[in-house]
Amino acid sequence: MSRAVAPNLMPDAGILLLGVALMLVGLVAISSASIEYADINYKSTWFHTIRHLIYMALALSAAFVVYRIPLQFWEQTGWIWLFIALALLILVLIPGVGREVNGSQRWLPLGPFTLQPSEFAKLAMVVYLAGYMVRREHEVRHEWQGFLKPMAVLFAATLLLMVEPDFGATVIVAGSAFGMLFLAGVKLGHFMVVGAGALGALLVLVVSEPYRVKRLTAYTDPWADPYDTGFQLTQSLIAFGRGEWFGVGLGNSVQKLFYLPEAHTDFVFSIWAEETGFIGALAVILLYVALIGRILWVGRAAQLGSQPFGAYVCYGVALVFSGQAFVNMGVSSGLLPTKGLTLPFVSYGGTSLTVCCVMLALVLRIDHSVRHGEVRS
Repeated sequence: MSRAVAPNLMPDAGILLLGVALMLVGLVAISSASIEYADINYKSTWFHTIRHLIYMALALSAAFVVYRIPLQFWEQTGWIWLFIALALLILVLIPGVGREVNGSQRWLPLGPFTLQPSEFAKLAMVVYLAGYMVRREHEVRHEWQGFLKPMAVLFAATLLLMVEPDFGATVIVAGSAFGMLFLAGVKLGHFMVVGAGALGALLVLVVSEPYRVKRLTAYTDPWADPYDTGFQLTQSLIAFGRGEWFGVGLGNSVQKLFYLPEAHTDFVFSIWAEETGFIGALAVILLYVALIGRILWVGRAAQLGSQPFGAYVCYGVALVFSGQAFVNMGVSSGLLPTKGLTLPFVSYGGTSLTVCCVMLALVLRIDHSVRHGEVRS
């Protein structure tokens, strides 16, 4: 009598190793960048390192749970996660509930930790849109209403993000959603009309706030005002310049000594480039290229294997990772205007790291589903 064999749930080694490699880079970079800051502000040299290790443990635990859950669950509950994300985005705006830092109200205090709803909104939007595009495939590809319905949901999410305000998250959420809809086969005419409208709204948002205009002008010539509007970018560029080819050595950064604000969060890549040089920065870029390429390959395999939900999720995750990595690195190197956006798997932040690990776990589950021939129920 034959015995039932338990399914092999071992994840793809390549994707897993790339994700872990980026997390280890982040741990080293954060430990080095935050030492002096933590010592002065928290009287503990390894304050941020210890907290980041806790974040890593929580993120990996969440990823393990997500990896064990079948894809059908996420396809059927996408609207629930979107509802939760929108509720959290509203909750964070309530005075006395959300925590305000540097003029932005983006965090919900949870005891010793904080939750950033905008990070969760990226995951929820990807999962919801992937399910919607499977259910409404014909409408999305051939009818206006199939395209406009998700646009209404996207408008609500981006409006709440802008009220915080979180311009960086708005760009990533909107860009990823448009990218997913384009890959789903939306008519080019429909896409161009709505895309032009979104671009116009984006320009209005930029010029509507003086600080955004200042950031834009400072980005074009940061050395014109290196001690005010161009301060962050000039200090970041100095870090890149000091790194040269092979860097000044781990732990030997000068820019992290209170010259470069947010050295362990938004500008951690600058410190990494200073300490490891062009070679170290290029290695991180190549890790992202390999990871995103592998995710797209899994998405293509899922599409060929008649698993469109898994394919759309992979495309959405790849767009989020590539968009955030490009914007973060572009900001720190002077290619883009300054905005607060984390570097996936590398920057300090519990919510960002957890969401990134959960997204990667979804990709690993999709890869497992493709390799073992799981079918949609």
